[in-house]
Amino acid sequence: QVQLVESGGGLVQAGRSLRLSCTASGRTFNSLSIGWFRRAQGKEREFVAAIGSIGDRTHYHDSVKGRSTISRYNDNNTVFLEIDKLKPEDTAVYHCAAGDCYGYECWAIGRYPYWGQGTQVTVSS
Repeated sequence: QVQLVESGGGLVQAGRSLRLSCTASGRTFNSLSIGWFRRAQGKEREFVAAIGSIGDRTHYHDSVKGRSTISRYNDNNTVFLEIDKLKPEDTAVYHCAAGDCYGYECWAIGRYPYWGQGTQVTVSS
């Protein structure tokens, strides 16, 4: 069993950066991939980024590729997602999730049995 808690969201101006944190508890965290997903109001939840269990593999959605970084520190059971050059269309509730996946499998919501409650990110223009 893994419990996930996100933090770091808030209101930020377009063009600025934000770093979201996902802190986990549970003995199996270090063996699981971590994904970040977001849901904008009125839209489906979408994949943002993912990182493998030891941090050697990362994936990004095209919408954030080149301006975001996902990293993990297994000693602290924490995963970070930093997004730079924020845009109003980045406004959403951001969730982290834990699961067993590899490669493009990690884009799929269904690969993640464990989810956090989410943190709101609002980007003003």
